[in-house]
Amino acid sequence: MENIIPVLQVLIAASIWVVWVFRFDNIVKEFEQFGYPVWFRSLIGALKISLATLLVAGIWFPTLVFYSASSMALLMMGAQITHIRVRNPLKKFFPSFALLALSLFVAYSHMGQS
Repeated sequence: MENIIPVLQVLIAASIWVVWVFRFDNIVKEFEQFGYPVWFRSLIGALKISLATLLVAGIWFPTLVFYSASSMALLMMGAQITHIRVRNPLKKFFPSFALLALSLFVAYSHMGQS
């Protein structure tokens, strides 16, 4: 079971990197739809990319994992709340919900190790 955790860390990180780097045009459209300012989008992007990087670094430095996964889960909870607030269709909820669940699982697996 413990061998799957690093794979999940990389999966979460890769998902964040793909969306926030290679599909950034979609992020711009979504944040405009949400009514959030550009500075907030930039802050969230910087946080998510940083946390994704820390999750991968956590493979070699396990003390990083609990805090980075917990923080990522918090950001994904914010994404869920935003989707509810703007009344997006359910299919828009799934990516952030999946990352929320994975982040919570990874954080739980490292609880007490930090």
